[in-house]
Amino acid sequence: MTKANQAAGLKQLAAEIKKAADKWQAANLQRFFKTGPGQYGEGDVFLGIKVPVLRKIALRYQDLPRGDIEKSLASPYHEFRLVALFILIRQYERAGDMPARKKIVDFYLAHTRGMNNWDLVDLSVCKILGEYLVARGKESKDFKRGIIPPILLKLSNSTNLWERRMSMIATFPFLREGRSDITFALAKKLLFEKHDLMHKAVGWMLREAGKRVSRQELLDFLNAHSKVMPRTALRYAIEHLDPGQREGYLKK
Repeated sequence: MTKANQAAGLKQLAAEIKKAADKWQAANLQRFFKTGPGQYGEGDVFLGIKVPVLRKIALRYQDLPRGDIEKSLASPYHEFRLVALFILIRQYERAGDMPARKKIVDFYLAHTRGMNNWDLVDLSVCKILGEYLVARGKESKDFKRGIIPPILLKLSNSTNLWERRMSMIATFPFLREGRSDITFALAKKLLFEKHDLMHKAVGWMLREAGKRVSRQELLDFLNAHSKVMPRTALRYAIEHLDPGQREGYLKK
């Protein structure tokens, strides 16, 4: 971020975002992200800007003050909130030590109200909360196997759909490290969620656990729960299995 942009802050950022708006794209996004009455994204407002464009804008404002990020996260416009999260991710990546990163994580968790659609959750939670928990676990060795980290447990018990989704998706960085126990523990806890978006999140992380860590652990989980788990979660979880295996689980 240049000195001129830093001085202009949120006002200049807002001008750049609005300049990139596309009414036709906005109408498509309004439909895609289910913003109609009674839908999961009810009331969300899109300007119609694609993610790569927003990422480039965020890079130019990576030094945006935390107060301006907070204001952007409170915007009624979806793209303002997404840019704010991209900026926060960049600031997390550039933070010099764990205390500095913890401050960003705490800020992130204090502003989950602005993360009210699945893309806002999925594009940010791994890069901030998930990566932090993995790093903290390596540093302090305080996450025992099979025990859900307290912050993920708290999020999983939230009445807010998006916070519950955050808890599940945040386990993905653990999978990249070869650790699937937290994913399976949370999947079991969240298995009977009523919302389709949670079924997809659970199934997605189960699939990744089987692909990246242990197919046998996934099969053991499916053998224990496939008969009762939501079909959407099951279909996501078995996507990478052999056709015969998929058919077998779907017939159970």
